[in-house]
Amino acid sequence: MTWIKIAQLVISLLLILVVLLQNRGTGLGSTFGGSGGVYLTKRGLEKKLFIATIVLAILFFAVSVLGIIL
Repeated sequence: MTWIKIAQLVISLLLILVVLLQNRGTGLGSTFGGSGGVYLTKRGLEKKLFIATIVLAILFFAVSVLGIIL
């Protein structure tokens, strides 16, 4: 049971870190004439962070449900 709590803690910290590392869609750059209305595809590190966010969220949910069941 203790390993579930440790896993939840580690996954939650990683999830927070990955979310904070992602770029925000609208920032001050669009205020000063930046490309605010252009849709750009995710590439490189941004795409990896996006996928990592989804994977970590699913893992966190699974470990939480497992903790409830056990």
